[in-house]
Amino acid sequence: MSASVDAMAQAIVEAHRAVVGLPISDESPTQYHHAEHAYRAAKQAARALGFIEIDAECVALAWRARTERTGDFDASTWPDQPGDFGLAPHPRGDAFAVCPKSLGLYAVLPDAAWVGSMAQAGVPTLQLRFKSDDAAAVQREVDIAVEAVRGTGARLFINDHWEAAIRAGAYGVHLGQEDIADADLSAIRSEGLRLGLSTHGYAEMLRVDRLSPSYIAMGAVYPTNLKVMPTAPQGPGRLAAYARLMREHALVAIGGIDDARLPEVLSSGVGSVAVVRALVAAPQPEAVAAKWQALIEAATAARPR
Repeated sequence: MSASVDAMAQAIVEAHRAVVGLPISDESPTQYHHAEHAYRAAKQAARALGFIEIDAECVALAWRARTERTGDFDASTWPDQPGDFGLAPHPRGDAFAVCPKSLGLYAVLPDAAWVGSMAQAGVPTLQLRFKSDDAAAVQREVDIAVEAVRGTGARLFINDHWEAAIRAGAYGVHLGQEDIADADLSAIRSEGLRLGLSTHGYAEMLRVDRLSPSYIAMGAVYPTNLKVMPTAPQGPGRLAAYARLMREHALVAIGGIDDARLPEVLSSGVGSVAVVRALVAAPQPEAVAAKWQALIEAATAARPR
């Protein structure tokens, strides 16, 4: 690789290491698919900054597109224009039903009893994450949860169980990356349910953007012991970069967020923060919910319009 490309890559790394850099977790060989200096420099830099191969490719292609669009290679500014990443403009005719861009506090809860309790406490957005292989038990829990939020104004998403959500008339469905292929997205859309999708980096964000979901969840922001994550914690710097790129979507930050970390998460520009353990494990969950919702509302109101 030429000295000029190495110098360009080093300039990117020096400019952005403190914000988006993570320890290298993917030691697979770097693959180059284009000869342009901007592309190769950005790919080299992204790998050095700890991006996995598929995400580094997204960054490199965006850097190439921006350089071609502007006629200038800029190492100092991280790419965040949707068109440079190949994203289609908004509004879109194939979009799922919309939800507010600011979903507020988003409580992820294990059963319908918790859903009802948090709905009565004024939490604006809820997710029922009920784990069972018994289809009848799942349907009962979903039905009870949907009834529990009736009249409260809370928005209830059902994790994974999209058929039960449709039958119960839930507000929406949340799916992980591994569930997208198995769900009937056309049925979810035609029934008017909102769709939220999980992402863990650039490649997954670009993939779900093509589906025009109602919101995009981005994480894990910090380490979490709740589940095995497919990627390393992304950190608040990457979260802010993702939020700038996906700004036309409603955005939810998730993963390891607690009281101390909440302010820097909110400064990223996301309109919602998902909480699991910090709420369910709290001695006074209603008080925690009220505090977090007030902080989220204040941060949202303070943003430029």
